[in-house]
Parts: sequence; structure tokens; C-alpha cells
Amino acid sequence: MSERLTIALAGNPNSGKTTVFNALTGARQHVGNYPGITVERKEGTARSGDADLHVVDLPGTYSLTAYSQEELVARHVLIEEKPDAAINVVNAGVLERNLYLTVQLLEIGVPLVVSLNMMDEAKRQGLSINAKRLAELLGAPVVETVARTGRGVPELAAAAAQLGRERKGELQPLLISYGPDLDQAIADMAAVLDASPAATAGYAPRWLAIKHLEGDAEIIDALRSRDAETAARLEALSAKVADHCHKTLGTYPEAIIADYRYGFIASILKQDVVQLNRIDRVALSDRIDTVLTHALLGPLIMLGVLYGIYQFTFIVGDIPMTWMGDFFEWLGGVAGDALPDGDLKSLIVSGVIDGVGGVLGFVPLIVIIFLIIAFLEDSGYMARIAYMLDRLFRMFGLHGCSVMPFIVSGGIAGGCAVPGVMAARTLRSRRERLATILTAPFMTCGAKLPVFLMLTAIFFPDNEAQAMFIVTLTAWAVALLVAKGLRSTIISGPSTPFVMELPPYRLPTLRGMCIHAWERTWQFIKRATTVVLPISILLWAAMTYPGLPEEEAALYETRREEIRAAFQPAAEAVAEAEEQAAARPVAELEDEAAEALDEALAVVDAEEAMAALKNSAAGRFGVALEGVSSLAGYEWRTNIALAAGFAAKEVFVATLGTAYSLGETDPEESAPLIERLKSDPDWTMAKGVSLILFMMLYAPCFMTVFTIRQESGSWGWAVFSMVFNTGLAFALAVAAFQILR
Repeated sequence: MSERLTIALAGNPNSGKTTVFNALTGARQHVGNYPGITVERKEGTARSGDADLHVVDLPGTYSLTAYSQEELVARHVLIEEKPDAAINVVNAGVLERNLYLTVQLLEIGVPLVVSLNMMDEAKRQGLSINAKRLAELLGAPVVETVARTGRGVPELAAAAAQLGRERKGELQPLLISYGPDLDQAIADMAAVLDASPAATAGYAPRWLAIKHLEGDAEIIDALRSRDAETAARLEALSAKVADHCHKTLGTYPEAIIADYRYGFIASILKQDVVQLNRIDRVALSDRIDTVLTHALLGPLIMLGVLYGIYQFTFIVGDIPMTWMGDFFEWLGGVAGDALPDGDLKSLIVSGVIDGVGGVLGFVPLIVIIFLIIAFLEDSGYMARIAYMLDRLFRMFGLHGCSVMPFIVSGGIAGGCAVPGVMAARTLRSRRERLATILTAPFMTCGAKLPVFLMLTAIFFPDNEAQAMFIVTLTAWAVALLVAKGLRSTIISGPSTPFVMELPPYRLPTLRGMCIHAWERTWQFIKRATTVVLPISILLWAAMTYPGLPEEEAALYETRREEIRAAFQPAAEAVAEAEEQAAARPVAELEDEAAEALDEALAVVDAEEAMAALKNSAAGRFGVALEGVSSLAGYEWRTNIALAAGFAAKEVFVATLGTAYSLGETDPEESAPLIERLKSDPDWTMAKGVSLILFMMLYAPCFMTVFTIRQESGSWGWAVFSMVFNTGLAFALAVAAFQILR
């Protein structure tokens, strides 16, 4: 019988931790959120010998000090969930910096295996690392890996499984001396904690004492809630030590603790662990950066890369996107032929197939964009974009760390504003964080992408890539201008300096890119089925009921009877021709008469369908808004779609698909949505530009609004983002329409 072991995976950002996770678990992984918070939880399964490994990928973090939710999550999993073992992925090229987290993990006492990752890059830098000696000094197994090629990954899994069997999650904390000024204080505080099981709650007393001296707010608050008396004694001891350090050393306990940890690391590395064989070698990444991050060439190359993404996407994705459109058109025809006329047929064809199909039809383009973004991220170029944009962002009151939230939100089309807003946690200044949170939703997220792809296909069919490029740049420009306005008024304050680690350039693996692209594409598809589908069904109902009053429906039926009566003489003429054996074939005359009758009836049917749609609950709502929305060029059907977009932006396409399908006489035989809109005289270039601006800027989707509330700590800012963004969007949309029409 196989044994099941839980393995936690920890590491610094840019250490290759995600690549190790993918190499261990492959496609056997799933993504969710930790309960009660929006930090992503990734889990997967792996096999090592006769052991089944349940791998939990912890958020990337530089330390286990509670500065962010990611750090809190990492240490809670390690201490409270008690995994059988943990793997710490370290970047061998920057070993000293990465080992800081390793030391903290060892201080907790978790059974630890160190993955000495990116060994190929370390060797190219001229570094020689004695893994066996490092393992002896750390007291933990060390395995050399190159995760992107899979080298050493099976050995890493085997080492973790063996350690998990031996220790079963048992904590064996590493003891480090923090010097005469702190050692005695730590011992005294640990003794106080040892006498109060309620205060420790399963945590090691010495570790709690150290965290208290570091000023860890989460630990201090937890101690107060568990044992107020013990917490008061600890705070008195901690204050006494802090005062002593300040008077005698001019520093504070947290800085001393950090210094001694780095001293411990340095002493290890000096014991024949690391040797630099070539001290005059300029790293390949540095040589590449002289071009890609050049003051003049760098930004031009960056714009070229962005433009190239769209150019490549539309060239390669044109054929598969046509296939998808043809597939949903065929599916609608099949469903229409198979189902009897009535509400069920309308629901399936107009509500489900035309609604969801309108969104899923763009999946081929989205897959290509996600693959390119995965390449840019895994290669290390995305970090260079943040580095180059720092100076520009500071001009607008933002921070270099604001770049990544913008990119994640869709700065390079295809992101999502929810993780983008969450990524703003890395900013320590509350004012800069707020400005980033409020402007990141302007980016071209994956939900807006189908809308922009549709609009560019309608209005710029020969220049789609150029149009998408301009849309993306416009989103950045408006976000920066709005940020400048916010930072100059309601959230003004000084800027903070920007420090960022640039990871070395790497050649991404096809497998890793495919995994990253598939994760994002699957999230998009899930939204289409779990968010867009139910909303499409609700909107179909709102656009179908209550229907026409009986007396109005009777008028249309009377018109049909009149048309049939008017065509009766034609039918009699056909019969007379048959009797007289006229020169023209009788069958031909019958076909012409029947076709003319069908066309005349189809006109009435279309008018009735449109009247029914306009009389529906959604139609009445859309018509009620026309008095205002007409200033921006929007008629009632567009109003319905824009209102639906408040829930989720991609629903805009689905709603238009349903609205125009319900307005057709025979929905299952109608043209694709793009072709219908191209032929509609109301859809002018002025309306197209107005819609692009409005869709780009108006209120974030409900999930993003909720995330803004969580990250800002106030519903006030969440409501502000909805009201301010919609007002700004409408003002610019009206201006664009009035100028261009």
C-alpha cells in the first residue's frame, strides 16, 4: 500500500520555485485560494517510489516575517498544517541572499530539503558549490537541480519523501546565537512562554520569543488574545531589550537578528562551500541588459515587443478563430433543427450558444497571448519592463513596484485585475498602494480582451494588431494620468524609493510555458461557463419576458393573415398556368411565389421579434437609458450589454450575441455577431471608439470591486472606483463620439 506524504514547497521569488512545482506535479495540479483570503493556493500530486506526494506550493516570499499575507500564509502552513517535509528552492547564483529564508525555515524546525536550483546558471557565472559540504553545515539534505530541464527533480522528490518518513513533520529547531545582548533576553522570554501552554499554542517558545523581538504584529496580537498576562510580561521584556540596544548599540533587536542570520550564512559559505572560479567574467544577463534596459533602446524595444505580440497573435490566430466561429454557428444550426420552436429552443440557441459561444470564440487568440506572456515572464524580461518603467511611474506619483500590478492586470493584454490589485501588496506606502489599486483595473484584462478583439474586428478589420496596440497604450496613459491626479489631490504624499532584484535571463521550457498558459486559459474558460453562462441565461430571460401584450401580438398575426391573403391570387395564377400548360415550368412559378411569401412573412416576424425584445424587462431598461446614453452613441441593446458588463466584462459580448440573436427571425441560421454588427448602420466608427474608451475605463467587475475593498480595507474606496471610473469613462466616451461623428 502506497504512503501519502504532504510536502510544502517554499522559496524566494525568482528562485525557480514554480518551475520546480511544475516539474514535480506536471498537469496533476489545481489552483484555489486559502480560506478567507485571496492568496492563491496551488497544490498538486507527485510520485516517488512507493510514496504519493501531496505538494503544496507556498507563496513566494523572502522571509517569514509577517509583512504580507503571503508571508503569513507560508508560515501558517509550515507550523499549523505540519507538512511531513518541506522543500526550500534556492537560486544557486545568489546563494547568500536566498539562504536567509532557509535559515528561518530551519529555525522553525520543519524537516527541510534544500533544492540548489539553477545550478547550470551558477556554473556559467563561474561559481562552484559544494552541495555535500553545505548539507553538513546546514544539517539538511541538499539536492542540486536544474528544474527547467528536470535534472535532479526525481532525486529531490526522493529526498523529501525519505525525510518525511523519518521525521513525520516533527519540529527540530535550529538554534542560532544572536549575541550577548539578545541571547539572554530570548532565553528569559522563552521561559515565560514555556510556562504558558495557552500562549504558545503548539509553537516553539524560542521561535515565538524571537518573533516578538522582531516586532511581529501578528504574533504579538495572537499572544495578547491567548494569554494577556503572559503577553504583558513579554512586552515588558521586549521593551527593555529594545531600549538597551538603542542606548548601547544605536540599533534595534530586529536589525541585530538580521545581522546575525547573515553572519551565520556567511560563516557557512566560507567553509569551502562556494568558490568563484572566474572573477573577471561579465554575466550573460548583464551583457544582454546593456541593450534591453538601455535608456533609449530599452523603451523602444519594449514597445516593439508589445506591438509584436498583437501582430503575431492576429496573424497566427486568424484561422483557428474562424474555425471556432464556424463551430458555434454550426452548433446553433444543429440545435435549432433538433429543437421544436418555443422558449427552450430560444434559450439554447440565443441564450447559451450565441451568448457563451461569443466569448469562447476568442479562446484561440487568448491562448496565443497567454503563451507569449508566459515566455516573457519565465525568461526574466517582464522584470526588466518593471525596472525600465520605474522612472516614468515616479513622474506620475507611482512606484516601480506598481508596474507588476499593472502588467498582471492586463498591461500586456490578457491579465486579470483581481490578482493585479492583490499584487499591489508589495508596495509599503499606503498612498502608492491605493493609487495602484484604483488604476490597475484600467488595463486590458482577459475579460475585456474578447470585447476589444470584437470591436477591432468590426471597425479596424485590416489593422487589428495596430488597433489593439493603441488600445493598450491608451489604457496605460489614462491610468498614469489618473494616478497623477489622485496622488496630487486625495491621496497625496511623498514617493518611496524602488529596489528590485532582476532575475537572470533564462530560456523557458515549452512545458512550463504550456502549463502557465493553460492555467490562465482554463481560468478564462471556467469564467465563461461559471460566470458568463448563468448571467447569459438570466439576461436571456430578462430579454425574453414579459413578451408582447396579447393585443399587440394579435396585430402582427393579423398582418401575416393579410399577407397570406394578398398572395392568394398568385397561388391561383400558378394553378391557372398549370391548366393552360404555360411555357414557364409550373414548379418554378410555385417556388417564386413561396419565396416571395416567406420573405414578406419574415419581415413581419423580425419586426415582432424586435418589438418583443424591446418590450422585455431588459429592453425597457435599455430604452430608459437612451436619453443619456445616446450622447455617447449607444442605443438600447448596447445599453443592456454595458449594464451586464458591470458583473463581468466578457458578458458584454455574450449579451450582444443574445440580444441580436433574439432580434432575428431565425436565430440558428443568422450570421455571426461580428458580421451582424458590421452590417448594422448604427455601429459607426464614432460609436466603436466611444465603446472602446468606455469599456476600457468604466467600473471594475464585481469580483475586482470586492478585491479592492479587501486590499484597501474600506468599502469607500471600492465604491469610489465604481462611481469615479464610470463617470470618467462616460465623459471621455461622449467626447470621442461627439468629435468623431
